[in-house]
Amino acid sequence: MEFVPAPAVHRVLCADCGTPIVPNSANLCAACLRNTVDITEGIPKLASVAYCRNCERFLNPPAAWTIARPESPELLSICLKKLKGLNKVRLTDARFIWTEPHSKRLRVAITIQKEALTNTILEQTFEIEFLVQYGQCSSCARLAAKNTWKAMVQVRQKVPHKRTFLYLEQLILKHNAQKDTISVREVRDGLDFYYSHRNHAIKMVEFLTSVVPVRSKSSEQLLSTDTHSGTSDYKFTYSVEIAPICKDDLVCMPLKLARSLGNIHPLTICARIGNSFSLIDPATLQTCDVSQSLYWRQPFESLSSVTDLVEFTVLDIEPDYSKSKGKYLMADAQVALASAFRSSGGIPEDVMMDYDTMGQTSSIFHTRTHLGAILQPGDTALGYHLTNSNYNSTEFASLPSNLIPDIILVKKAYPNRRKKSKSRSWKLRSIAKEPGEEGETGSGRGVVGRLGGRDQKKVDEDYELFLRDLEEDPEMRAGVNLYKAKKDTEDNEERNDVRMVAPGTKGPAHGASKKKEKKEKVRGKESMDVDMSGVEEGEGEPDFPEVRLDELLEDFDEMTLGDEIEDGEEHPSL
Repeated sequence: MEFVPAPAVHRVLCADCGTPIVPNSANLCAACLRNTVDITEGIPKLASVAYCRNCERFLNPPAAWTIARPESPELLSICLKKLKGLNKVRLTDARFIWTEPHSKRLRVAITIQKEALTNTILEQTFEIEFLVQYGQCSSCARLAAKNTWKAMVQVRQKVPHKRTFLYLEQLILKHNAQKDTISVREVRDGLDFYYSHRNHAIKMVEFLTSVVPVRSKSSEQLLSTDTHSGTSDYKFTYSVEIAPICKDDLVCMPLKLARSLGNIHPLTICARIGNSFSLIDPATLQTCDVSQSLYWRQPFESLSSVTDLVEFTVLDIEPDYSKSKGKYLMADAQVALASAFRSSGGIPEDVMMDYDTMGQTSSIFHTRTHLGAILQPGDTALGYHLTNSNYNSTEFASLPSNLIPDIILVKKAYPNRRKKSKSRSWKLRSIAKEPGEEGETGSGRGVVGRLGGRDQKKVDEDYELFLRDLEEDPEMRAGVNLYKAKKDTEDNEERNDVRMVAPGTKGPAHGASKKKEKKEKVRGKESMDVDMSGVEEGEGEPDFPEVRLDELLEDFDEMTLGDEIEDGEEHPSL
């Protein structure tokens, strides 16, 4: 095969340095051409990026704030957007140059191409340094200032206890309804929720309407008006009133309303609370559901609450298995006041002035109850003593005396087990309070009970009643999240506070404290205990309700945004 030589390559000398090069339109080598023409002209070598330390977000031009990890593609995109002049060149490569994690400077190496002369394209790699400058995003700036909320939800209930709000707080945590709340403030009859956007407040009102019987109304306040653009700035307030009826309350409905609900007896017990409340007649097992709209058209209040319950001892009970409804079983019971079987402890009779010593302790009452499935002779039950009560109610006064029973049993009690003060194996969580709140005197509580003061003991009793309701009612436990309690040598339980964060952020909101506080154990249930003199230490109720282990959730650290705070008396909750 004949060898064919390649065509000769003609070379010329560089006009500046004299290096042989392939001919080009500039007759310059690459080095001389780079020294003559700067393709990076117009691109800054030093720039800055804004970083919010509160929510750990970077400013993504023009006005968005984005969460970006170090040396991530998102952060690289933010840095490149800060550079002017990149639209005049072709970007071929960009990467981060390693710096110390604590460094406040970001180093980025980019490679660009640009046509310097006719048919002559230059490629150059150079380094740009970005300075991280601290600032505040709009959400954090709004939180840092006071009274800058845009919408507020005022939740109120005209009752003398806090059990409804304790339960409501658990529902809020279970459904994560507090994620858009910037702060919560406790007032006398309820809670105030503050939001930075109106639609967040509307979402909370809709959530409350779906879980409790409420009625709401809205109002707005004009802050400023721009006459040139025709825009105005408002503050919105939503007033939400919860029906003043709670679980286990004694209710006397208007006679007209009772007849419209299946001709049920006007004197009933509230068995369940949801977006409507369920009433039951203990004498007939007849039930009815009162919806929100129906209740607010004909509102009525409860005659007595659980704080008015009296302890009775069951002497005899005869269940009627032909009359049952769900978990309820009709039964005829004979009961007596529990004080008849309790020692006075040497207290003179002229000192004891309550009705238990006024000739009624030895009386035996006959009644019909819906608790025939769980009551046995010798058990203790809680009920309302109607014979010894005086109610300021027109509906109750209009009832014939032959239709009013002497007593109404509500639920079974476990005084022997309660006296032992055994620590619970489960705990609840709470929405964290804002430190330094005006009027705050509570001792490390969450959103409910932080005001403390004279009502501190009353709030402790309400909390203990709420915990007992959770233990004794599986249906109620299904609506909240229970967590496994960690026990230490001092038999105290830890309490988790779920802190509120600003919308679109992942860190704690302004004012959220991360300090761990050790609180003295509060025993607010002592006033509710019975005299257990003569009861053996090992004696207890075999049917005492226990929370099963499979109902408890693991308390992982990543499940909460706040630090754990040790607290006593099963106050890991609200």
